[in-house]
Amino acid sequence: MWHSFVKSNRGWTGSAVLLLALALTGGGLVAWKRASVRSADAAASRQPEPVESITSAVAREREYRPTTTSVGTILALTSITLRNELGQGVEAGTVLVALDVSVEQAELEAEQAQADLAQTTLARAERLREAQATSQEEVDQARAARQVALAQIERTRAVIAKKTIRAPFRARVGISDVHPGQYLNEGTELTTLQGVDAAANVDFTVAQAVAADLRPGEPVAVFTGDDARPLAAKIVAIDSRVDATTRNALVRARIPGHAPAPGASVRVEVPAGPPTKVVAIPVSALRKGPGGDHVFLIVADSTGKSRAHEQPVRTGPVLEDDVLILSGLTPGQQVATSGSFKLREAVLVASDSTR
Repeated sequence: MWHSFVKSNRGWTGSAVLLLALALTGGGLVAWKRASVRSADAAASRQPEPVESITSAVAREREYRPTTTSVGTILALTSITLRNELGQGVEAGTVLVALDVSVEQAELEAEQAQADLAQTTLARAERLREAQATSQEEVDQARAARQVALAQIERTRAVIAKKTIRAPFRARVGISDVHPGQYLNEGTELTTLQGVDAAANVDFTVAQAVAADLRPGEPVAVFTGDDARPLAAKIVAIDSRVDATTRNALVRARIPGHAPAPGASVRVEVPAGPPTKVVAIPVSALRKGPGGDHVFLIVADSTGKSRAHEQPVRTGPVLEDDVLILSGLTPGQQVATSGSFKLREAVLVASDSTR
C-alpha cells in the first residue's frame, strides 16, 4: 500500500513539474512577443508617414445655362424658283433663260411704225386746227390714236422682257434641264436660285416650354459636324404658333458669316433655362467609383498637414477642359487633379497648385 502511495505521489510531482515548465515557456514567449511588438511600434513611430505627390486646383464659380439640342435646316436669306410664267416682273441682272421672241419683235416693229404714223397724223391735225381748217374732235381722235399705238408698243416690250428671265439677285443657280429649242409650257420650272449672301438662316424646332424662355437676339450654337467648331448665330424670330401634334415651336436664327449650303442639316444647341451659378473644376479632378462621382478635397488637419478627403459630387456637362459641379462643392475649395487616382481617405499629400 505504501508502495502504491509513493508511486502516485511521484506521478503527481512529475506532472506538476511539466506544467510549470510549460507555463514558464509560454510566459517567456508572450513576453518576447510583446517586446517585439513594442519594438516594431517604436520603429514604426520613428518612420515618416507616406506622402502622395499630386497637383491641385481651386474650385471656381462659373455661370452656366442649360441647353437642349435640336436639328436645324439651313435656309438662304433669298431663294426663289423660276418658272415660265408671264405676269411676274424681274429685276435687271444676268440672263438665265431667253425665250423665242421673234414674233413679238416683229409685232413691235409694226407697232412702232403705226405709232410714227399716228404721231404724224396728230401733228397735221393740230396745224389744221390752228388754221381753223378742222374740228377739235378730229384732233382728239388723232391724239387718242397715237396713245393707243404707244400703249401697244409698251405691251409688246413687256412681253419680250418677261420672256428674257434674269436673276433678280446674286445667287447660286440650281440644276436646269431646259435646252435651246425646247418648248416650255406655262408654269414649267426652269431652275432655282439660292441667294449668295454674307449670312444665312437656320430653322429648328424646340419644345413649347423652351420656346417660352427664348427671346430674339439670344445666341445659339450651330454645329455642322461632330468635330467642327460651332458657328455663332442669333435668334431673329420665334413662331407664335405651337404645333398641335408635336407641341413644338419653330425658331429661326441667323448665321452672320459663312454657312453651309441651303438645305443642309445641322445641330443646334439652344438655351433651355435661365443662367445659374455653378462650380467648375478641371476634368482630371473628377473620379468615378461604385458609389458615384467624387473628388478628393485637400484639407489641412489639426497639425497643418494637407490630407485628402473623398467628397461625393453631382456633375453637369463638360465644357472645354472643365467639368461643372452642380452640387457637392463650393467655390474656393481645393481639389486634387493630376495624381488623384492614387489617393485614399485621409492620406497625407504634397500638392502643387495648377491654378
